[in-house]
Order: sequence, then C-alpha cells, then structure tokens
Amino acid sequence: MDYGQAIDFLYTSRASFERDGVMGYKPGLETTLSLSEMFGAPHRELRAIHVAGTNGKGSVSHLLASILAERGLKVGLYTSPHFVDFNERVKINGTPMPHDEITRFVDEYQEMDSQLSPSFFELTTVMAFRYFVQQKVDVAVVETGLGGRLDSTNIIMPDLSVITNVSYDHTDLLGNSLAEIAGEKAGIIKRHVPVVVGMAHGEVREVLERKAEEMQAPIIFAQDAKIIRGATDRMGHLLIKTWKYDRLDSPWAAAYQVQNINTALAAVEELVKQGYGISGTHVKRGVANVDVNTGFTGRWSLLSKNPTVICDSGHNVGALSQTIIQLKSCKYKTLRMVMGFMADKDVDKMLSLMPTSRTKYYFTQAHCSRAMDAHELQKKAIKHHLSGECYESVAEAFDAALSHSGEKDMVFVGGSMYVLAELLAHIRQDG
Repeated sequence: MDYGQAIDFLYTSRASFERDGVMGYKPGLETTLSLSEMFGAPHRELRAIHVAGTNGKGSVSHLLASILAERGLKVGLYTSPHFVDFNERVKINGTPMPHDEITRFVDEYQEMDSQLSPSFFELTTVMAFRYFVQQKVDVAVVETGLGGRLDSTNIIMPDLSVITNVSYDHTDLLGNSLAEIAGEKAGIIKRHVPVVVGMAHGEVREVLERKAEEMQAPIIFAQDAKIIRGATDRMGHLLIKTWKYDRLDSPWAAAYQVQNINTALAAVEELVKQGYGISGTHVKRGVANVDVNTGFTGRWSLLSKNPTVICDSGHNVGALSQTIIQLKSCKYKTLRMVMGFMADKDVDKMLSLMPTSRTKYYFTQAHCSRAMDAHELQKKAIKHHLSGECYESVAEAFDAALSHSGEKDMVFVGGSMYVLAELLAHIRQDG
C-alpha cells in the first residue's frame, strides 16, 4: 500500500463526519479506547493539553504548541481538519507526520483481526497518539474534533484542559441551547485537572462552573485575569500590551485573535504552576513565531497584496460575525467575497451578517458531499440582498474574483474550511 491508497482507505472505508455529516458521526469512547488498547494504549502514556471550544481552539492549540516548542520541548500537535495534505493533522514541532508512517499504521491496522469498525476520526486519533508516543514527545497539544464529552480525543488524562468559548454550532449533535452545548464541551474536564476557560457568560459559565466543582477541578476564566492591557494593529501585525510580558508581537492581524491569545496566556500561567518552566522569552518568541513553528494558516491569512487577498476559516455564526467585524474595518474600493458553506450550517443566519455595500459575491462549493450547492446558496443570498454569480469550483470562483479586481480591491475567501483547503491547494498548484 502506498500513501495515496492509505488515505483512500481512511476516507472511503471509514465513517467520516467531514465527508458524511451526521451519518458519519460516531459518538462515544468505547471504540477509541478498544482501538488504542490494540495499539499498546498510547493514550495512557501521553502527556497532553486538551483544547475544546466552539471557536478559537485551533488558534489556541497552535499558540500553546509554539510557546512550548520555544521552551525547548518536543511538542506534538493534533488538529483537524487539514487544508492541503492529511498529514498536516499530526505534527511534531511543526513537521507533519511522514507519509510512510501513516501508511505503516494503516497497513498494521488492516493486518489486525479487528471487529471494531472505527470511524475515520477514531482511527486517526489513535494513529496520532501512537505516533507521538513512539516519537517520545514531551507533551502533545490535542484539539477536540467535535464537542468534547464523546469526542475520540477525550480518552486522554491531560495536565490541563482548555475550553475557549461556547456558541452555537453542530446543534443537531451537541444540543439546541448554549447550556446543552456547554455541557458537551465541559465533558473534557477531568477530576482534579485544572481547566482554563477563555470566555463564558451567564448559563454557559454556570454549566462549566458546576462541572468543574463536580470534578473538583480548579477553573480559571481567562476573561477575568489581568493579562492583556490592549492591542493595536501595526502594519498587519498585532502589537499586544500585557501586564507580565510587556509587549508581544503577533503575526495575526485579526482583532478577534486577542481573545485567543489571552486564553493561551492564561493557560501558560497554569502550566508554569505545574513546573513547565516557561519564561517570558519563550512566550514572546512563541507568539511571534507561531506560524513558523506550527505551520498555522487559515485564520485571517494575508495571501497577497495589490489586490489584497485574505482567507479565513470561520465557518459558524460566532466565528463569521467576528470576521465580518474585521472586514468592516478594512479599506477597499470593492470587496469581492468568494463564499461557500456546508449545508448543515445555519447558512441563512450567516448570510444575514454579510456586507452589501460595495461588495460582489462569487458563490461556490467545495468538492464535499456536505457542501451546499452554489446555486442553492445564491438563491438564499438573494433573500438577504446579496448579489453575485455561481461557480462550479473554488478555483474558478477565486480566479474570477482575482481577474475582476483592481489594486485597491479586496478579495476575501471563506465560509468553510473545505473552501479554504481547495483554495490553498489551487494556489500551491499554480505556484
């Protein structure tokens, strides 16, 4: 079996939420635990930091991995989904898992006499944990896939749990109220293990506090901590003033990243208490070098100038509302929006947030069974007074937007991580 065959096996032979939506979602930990035991129970050996949340968990995970790497540690990072290559999901100090290691794992699994029938995410989670243990990482930063309580990653016993925030997403699986969704996210809170919460109010905060009390887990709300004094945009970078670390230079220009950085810094404070030995220098370098150290991309990423091309992976109401606020602060002659959504999202609500003034839309769809058809998206958009044309692929939509743009225009690509994945693959191919 070669790498392509191994990836085909993972995608086509295993149930996958990313491909099949609700039908591909397999809640519960029993299969993951059994599968991990088959591979030597790496989840029992792995020292980890567990990160959940509706939005920002990817950013916080990458920040923590970068800071820990600057500390001199060998750091595993498990995130999802990927943008271009599957192996981007599993990294050690920014280097993706080698293709031959992935192929070897799939070969070994196929040779086992197993009746488990794990899902795509269950299989890839155990693959990541085993690889980290084999490579003797000092610590792994593990991002949940969906929810928390029943997520495959929740078989670990971490040093620290992090919940970035709670808002509406995947309501068909996690619940129709914020309290229900918070209950699912709170499922990663372990007995006596500290938990850092980025932002929580009202009933969400109450749910998290009750769970932490039940588990006798110290709970820290980053929003209450006096960490960040302020932030300003300096030539596409965020200059962040803090009480402890003086000034931090972040390569991320989006204002919404301030909250994620605040959450990561609160998590660092807890890791310091546990003897991780993280200094102010490690923090400064970790924040400044996060993209280089981890390969982070997709959150308000500047791809080119003249015209300005921005992509952002915000794909639910909470994330997209932050992105639209950022867009409204930008200067442009015409904004050209290349947009595609997954059909199981609250598309009407997201379309209601979209700008109408000086804006042209390029409706498209990712090559994914969950993607909303571009023509259906256009029909919905018309109801929200958004005008534009349909394109059969992300590449076609992007190329059209770019060809129509002058130097003072802005091209924005977003709505789905799968749209971004196809955009980045297209740009890489052209480059």
